[in-house]
Amino acid sequence: MAIFILIAIIFYVGWRGRQAFDRYIPRRWGTAVYWVVYLLIATSYIVVDRMNLPVGSAVKSAAVWVGPYTIAFMFYAFWVLLLIDILRLLDWKLKFIPSVLKQNRAWVGAAAILLILGILGYGTWNARNPVVTSYQLQIPKTVSGDKQLHAVVLSDLHLGRIIDRERLEHIIAQVNKLNPDIVLLAGDVIDGDARPYIEQDMGSVFRQLQPRLGTYMVLGNHDNMRNDDTIKVIQDSGIILLRDQYRLIDNRFYLVGRNYPSRGFVPGPQPKLASVMAGIDRQLPIIMLKHNPQDLEEARTNQVDLQISGHTHQGQLYPLHLITERMYEIDWGHLQKDGFQLIVSTGVGTWGPPIRVGNTPEIVDLRIEFN
Repeated sequence: MAIFILIAIIFYVGWRGRQAFDRYIPRRWGTAVYWVVYLLIATSYIVVDRMNLPVGSAVKSAAVWVGPYTIAFMFYAFWVLLLIDILRLLDWKLKFIPSVLKQNRAWVGAAAILLILGILGYGTWNARNPVVTSYQLQIPKTVSGDKQLHAVVLSDLHLGRIIDRERLEHIIAQVNKLNPDIVLLAGDVIDGDARPYIEQDMGSVFRQLQPRLGTYMVLGNHDNMRNDDTIKVIQDSGIILLRDQYRLIDNRFYLVGRNYPSRGFVPGPQPKLASVMAGIDRQLPIIMLKHNPQDLEEARTNQVDLQISGHTHQGQLYPLHLITERMYEIDWGHLQKDGFQLIVSTGVGTWGPPIRVGNTPEIVDLRIEFN
């Protein structure tokens, strides 16, 4: 179904663009040339990705940037053109559109292009400027020693060709300024292909983190960690990977890490949470890292006090939040329910188009009080 919707959008945008600029397209061979060039650009990301070209090739490098922006352009062109067509339909009855606009479709087309480019420009700036979102939580359990825990959460970095070492250095510098006790990576650290991570030595950037309680990570749906060498690279970065495992941290609280239940990360069915948590002293606080904010009842039943997730991007491209907010009990923010708490981050990176519209990338700063 999704592929048919994508094809329909591509042809709708192309057809309306052909109409808008008809007078500037030569009659002889013009239409054929228009559609060939348009379809090559519109499908560049998908076609180049399927060709399995070498990572360093010029075509692949260009497609890494052009393709995602093309997808975003098509997405917003569809909505802008749909709005224009709705207004045209209403004009049949209400007659409110000035005749000069009806006679100059190219003006309307040019204005639409400028509007879309403005949206993409803002979205690019927004995606590159994460904010720090702070929460102060209480977990009503007694611990020995320090009653405060300062954690920083990073989710959905999608490190690769687009979100590269330079972007990562900026993010890690922001985290170090917060001086947390522990850093938690809630999945999708790598954007599918680990080669850019290795080639750019991003592990050395992660090693700049020095939280006294360590840096912990769980897998997301985009992390390509089925290869043992890749797992070793992550571990050599100073990151402790929890794959349906738990750790007792500082003799004060438990940290449970749930594996993402797909992509062959672990052979066989995923173990139940009760099995993963066997042996945990439930008198102590239990914090769980899980990439996607699902199965909340299972977490609550097993006495998880706080679940930390990402995955949703809060839609990333407005108005896709209308989908994510219906898929999940919450797609961003803080949920409290029957003694169970959930934090969902919008993430600090982007997948696909390197833009964010209608939401803000974030570094989550958690201040937790045990009492």
